[in-house]
Amino acid sequence: MAATSSSSSSESNEANSKWLDAHYDPMANLYTFSSCIALADLHGDGEYKLVVGDLGMAGHTMRLKVYRGTGLASESTLLDLPAAVTTFLMDQNEPRTPAVAVASGPFIYVYKNLRPYFKFTLPPLDANPLEQDVWEQAKEDMIDPLTLKEMLEGIRDKAEIPLSVRSLRFLAQDVPEMENFVNLHKGQPIKRQTVITCMSTLKKNMADEDAVSCLVIGTESADVLILDPEAFTILAKMTLPSVPAFLDVMGQFDVEYRVTVACRDGSIYILRRESKRPKYCIELSAQPMGLVRVHKNIVAGCSDETLQGYTQKGKKLWTVYLPAPLMTMSLLDHKSRGFQAVMVGLANQEVHMYRDKNLVDVIRTQDVVTSICFGRYGREDNTLIMTSKGGGLIIKILKRTAVFEEKDMSLGPPVAQSIRLSVPKKTRLYVDQTLRERENAVAMHHVFQMDLYRLRLMAARAYVKALESSLAPITSTLQEPIKMNAVAPMLVPGLNYPIETFVECLSDKGISDVIKVFVLREGQSMPLLTAHINMPVSEGLAAA
Repeated sequence: MAATSSSSSSESNEANSKWLDAHYDPMANLYTFSSCIALADLHGDGEYKLVVGDLGMAGHTMRLKVYRGTGLASESTLLDLPAAVTTFLMDQNEPRTPAVAVASGPFIYVYKNLRPYFKFTLPPLDANPLEQDVWEQAKEDMIDPLTLKEMLEGIRDKAEIPLSVRSLRFLAQDVPEMENFVNLHKGQPIKRQTVITCMSTLKKNMADEDAVSCLVIGTESADVLILDPEAFTILAKMTLPSVPAFLDVMGQFDVEYRVTVACRDGSIYILRRESKRPKYCIELSAQPMGLVRVHKNIVAGCSDETLQGYTQKGKKLWTVYLPAPLMTMSLLDHKSRGFQAVMVGLANQEVHMYRDKNLVDVIRTQDVVTSICFGRYGREDNTLIMTSKGGGLIIKILKRTAVFEEKDMSLGPPVAQSIRLSVPKKTRLYVDQTLRERENAVAMHHVFQMDLYRLRLMAARAYVKALESSLAPITSTLQEPIKMNAVAPMLVPGLNYPIETFVECLSDKGISDVIKVFVLREGQSMPLLTAHINMPVSEGLAAA
């Protein structure tokens, strides 16, 4: 019963999955990254092959492998660890078969028809003059190996120009081996050579899929170089503040292009045509683990288990918190449907697919995925190829009936809140109101004028009443416009306030009468307060 239940659950998962399991080989012995795999029609027969730069086991047996279907078609030995593998068209010659470029150390090995065609070497860098002087002294036996080591360590800690490989290897030697190392290398000139860290392609002058492309490489010396596809000369050179780790390129070299670079200093720099320095800078929350461009937006995966989206000018759009550390990432471009998503391989043996910040699919694998590639393989357009940490090869095919539904898995407001309401510019109520105003314009104007005259009459009556009762502060001259101040008076009208004061009688007859008292502001004739005294003045003390 348990076996039956397990079998039925796996069949249910297979039915609900958007992918068909085409092939799985756990013993393929493929150890690579997403930057070292590519899909290309190498022979111009319409059948796409898988090109893999295999790192081998523990830095040995590095090979360039080509897969056809589920089997290995050919392999070539590589002299050093590959940093990147890409395919590109070098010329317009027929048949239109792409070349394979393998970046390894300071070299780019170019293969045509899977045979070695050309080797490009990065130009050497200027050596440190202090380092040259120290080795010159060692050549003349003016200093011993221990003194040479102390001087090179001082140069390494303070100099702006890094040491050459020879000096770094010498500093790594044990004391008994230093003398032999110096005697072996002191007669050779100092050379400082950089290495390639990442590589991509850039269309030369057309945006067609089969157009000629240039190679774009990032180096350990914090430079980005664009190479001519035929002569392999340097067409452009741009300098970055840090060493590039990931590249993304769009546009055409002869028209306009944009190079997006994720560097080891935890920042993304954006370079434009004819710019020697970055135009925009994006500071990430952690070290970059991958870089993908989705339409015009930039998506970066970081070591703090986040996926972050930015505009091409550096404005942050969203952040997704991943359930596990990120291992690799790549772009899913479903061209027939115009659908693009970011594929993220996680350390929990899952591959998550995100469209913007929305999770659209989850694939569970048999091992941790270290490289991902989506595209045409064989004669199938939508093929997902993955390699695992244990060297396995996984091939899946997207079902033609697959529909990606967006599920917002991030914290914060729901997806519906970020969707604009489809409010029409002119509602039916607005149109009806406009027609009514157009048909009854004269009557509406008469009503407005009548209300205006009524308001003016009420204001005039209130003004006259204020003058007669002197209950509100107003201006002293009647020629000026009415100014009404809404204040809270200290003396509220209509209430009796008892006030005692002395009144001096000017008559000696001792008669009684009603006395009126006026309180005036200095310099004004308008009374602020009036009072009536109803007692004989002969008493001397009056209460108002």
